[in-house]
Amino acid sequence: MADSKEKKAPSARMPVLFIGHGSPMNIISKNSYTDSLAKLAKELPLPGAIMVVSAHWLTDGTQVGCMPKPRTIYDFYGFPDELYRISYPSPGSPESAELVSKLVRRVQVKCDMNWGLDHASWAVLKHMYPKADIPVFEMSLHYSFNEWHPKPLKYHYDLAAEMSELRSNGVLIIGSGNIVHNLGLIDFRNTDARPYDWAVEFDAKVKSNLVNRNHEDLINYQNMGQSARLAVPSLDHYLPMIYAIALQEKDEPLTFTHEGFQNGSISMRCFRIG
Repeated sequence: MADSKEKKAPSARMPVLFIGHGSPMNIISKNSYTDSLAKLAKELPLPGAIMVVSAHWLTDGTQVGCMPKPRTIYDFYGFPDELYRISYPSPGSPESAELVSKLVRRVQVKCDMNWGLDHASWAVLKHMYPKADIPVFEMSLHYSFNEWHPKPLKYHYDLAAEMSELRSNGVLIIGSGNIVHNLGLIDFRNTDARPYDWAVEFDAKVKSNLVNRNHEDLINYQNMGQSARLAVPSLDHYLPMIYAIALQEKDEPLTFTHEGFQNGSISMRCFRIG
């Protein structure tokens, strides 16, 4: 368990985060983004557990990790050997995971004992909680490749809203993805590449809708024009943001903890609710 002398005491109600996690290279990088993660953790109340809604765990149906000791998953290829020598040996939180399955009524949430923590989780938490002493578990995205029509975003939004009680049980919920995420047009050679105009345009539109709590337009993002089609070529990295905003209560503040782009086509925007 985390040292209570170093962090704030647990809050009656935890905030909700959306983190743009970007490239696995951020695991070993020191930049304004990774600095913002370390700073954010110091400002948050101490979580009893952390649940990460991961852009990298796509399943047929919704699942949560119920294992007591989740493994570190290296779900990336062709990166420096250093990354594969790093682990994040946090404990799991089977009790919190089981609570999710009780809170969500509209669908059956299944317990998984195999997956663990992919880099949507540990690449972020390595900077926020480097001691890996806070229990962590993941929630998957229902993203069935066998269906003719994927679940609408409103389905995910309504599912997430049912988990509000987790926040009162000391669980920090993190949606980990990217608002703009186009790997087909990425500049792998240059992290600081100038972002595409369409990426800047869509990111700004999303920011405006977040500020104005316009969740309907964020759910119907396709109506934001051509920039939306380029910024969100697939839903996997956009959906974790939908889970985060679904948990925003009326009049609850939203603040941006980081803004910027990496590799030209990846928005690193992050925000905190509450």
